[in-house]
Amino acid sequence: MRPMAQVAMVMNLDKCIGCHTCSVTCKQTWTNRPGTEYVYFNNVETKPGVGYPKRYEDQQQWKGGWTLDRKGRLQLRAGGRLRRLLSIFWNPDLPSIDDYGDPWTYDYQTLLAAPLGTYTPSAHSISALTGRDMRVQWGSNWDDDLAGGPDHAAADPDLAGLADQVKLAFEQVFMFYLPRICEHCLNPSCVASCPSGAMYKRDEDGIVLVDQDRCRGWRFCVSGCPYKKVYFNHRTGKAEKCTLCYPRIEAGQPTICSETCVGRLRYLGVFLYDADAVLPAAATADPQELYQAQLSVFLDPDDPAVAAEAARHGIPDDWIDAARRSPVYALAVRHRVALPLHPEYRTMPMVWYVPPLSPVADVVSAAGYDENDPDQVFAAIDALRIPAEYLANLFTAGAVEPVQQVLRKLAAVRSMMRSHQLGQPWDAGLAAAVGASPADLADLFRLLAIAKYSERYVIPLAHEEDAGSLAAQHEQLFSQCSLDGEGGPGMGGQGPPSSVASFHPGTQAAGQTFRDAGGQVRFNLLGWDGSGDAPHLFPEGGTP
Repeated sequence: MRPMAQVAMVMNLDKCIGCHTCSVTCKQTWTNRPGTEYVYFNNVETKPGVGYPKRYEDQQQWKGGWTLDRKGRLQLRAGGRLRRLLSIFWNPDLPSIDDYGDPWTYDYQTLLAAPLGTYTPSAHSISALTGRDMRVQWGSNWDDDLAGGPDHAAADPDLAGLADQVKLAFEQVFMFYLPRICEHCLNPSCVASCPSGAMYKRDEDGIVLVDQDRCRGWRFCVSGCPYKKVYFNHRTGKAEKCTLCYPRIEAGQPTICSETCVGRLRYLGVFLYDADAVLPAAATADPQELYQAQLSVFLDPDDPAVAAEAARHGIPDDWIDAARRSPVYALAVRHRVALPLHPEYRTMPMVWYVPPLSPVADVVSAAGYDENDPDQVFAAIDALRIPAEYLANLFTAGAVEPVQQVLRKLAAVRSMMRSHQLGQPWDAGLAAAVGASPADLADLFRLLAIAKYSERYVIPLAHEEDAGSLAAQHEQLFSQCSLDGEGGPGMGGQGPPSSVASFHPGTQAAGQTFRDAGGQVRFNLLGWDGSGDAPHLFPEGGTP
């Protein structure tokens, strides 16, 4: 056993309202330079839908992630070193800009410089990449909020095999939102695909990053990632991706997408896992058993033997304590209501999801049944608008039973709390039927519904003795490892903040503002906890 620590995230899809606040604040915090018009490392998709790039989940076309060779050994789906060497100057598995949607803006100068006349001038669309006129035909979130409309949803790879069950008729339509970031996998195929060794996974917290000084723009990481969460910046010639806001994580703060999430659906915490068990688990022959295989990799932080071994391998005591209090461990392992996204890619993703649950009580009541009857509540799971088979294609490689177990447990929580709120009797057998106790269901309700800030985000501070002098690192953070300067991480630039203290809320007001390269005073959203004013967050007069 070789214990290691991994910072991970769980998202409760029942709470996502598709507001895209996470995407906006992520981009506002981490990108302020040319070439970021199409940053896709944080987005919210409508499911069913094709996502972006188009049909990114179809690995028969894009060949991302891992597969097994004839001897049952892991190999990149895109092929070995020889195949990648032969395609290094022309990668057939790389999505084109048309698959993402050419980013565009409008020719506003036409409006500003148009002479007086009878006709009202209009601003036409131009490419943000080339500056040429273009006709907009596709873009990110093009099928947003279409609720599985037949024009686009039929191309959703997760609907494969459900043609008879999902008719996409108006009266049967369903949809939910799927927020996505980099999965920071235990077995990342993007890292293995990089010819220059620029991508790496940090030992101390498992965050996957790109060393921009070593990146040569080969873009094999883009095609190697099955989730397509690595993108190529055409202005800088470098690959970029979600960094899980590692400066904030090191300072014990949640990611900016978690901090600003309107629905409070994101949970951050620490897993302890056995590094020696990762590859055998990822090489599990049956794809439908990969979910259980990944669960077997996680270690119980309450086990004294695990804690002792983790300490012996250099994991600090406060990290072990954080693993015990981790909400992601509670949701994914203890209660088993969170599921990984596409485990069949064999990357062992570390961003997990609580699947959405339709209003079960309404379904049962509409049929004239007693919502406290376990048999009737569980039978209603099969009648939900969102088919369990569709969720299984997303989260368990097509295995329906684990998804049904999660939905039943969530339904039991709703039934119990509904009875308590209305003062009605409740059958404790409903909890036993889902393999839980009433106390377990009450704890699950607390986590999913009313958890406080400190319970949703359990993030231990980074240790200087393990990662070097953090003060020195953060003094050079935005000149060496930031997404602020020209060229992105490692390419220079001056930006916020200049010290570890700047990341902590409640410090002096001067620590919350900075001057950009043009001398403009701006607000440091990265270190803001939401309290107090936010001066200089928006332009305050003058020419932008």
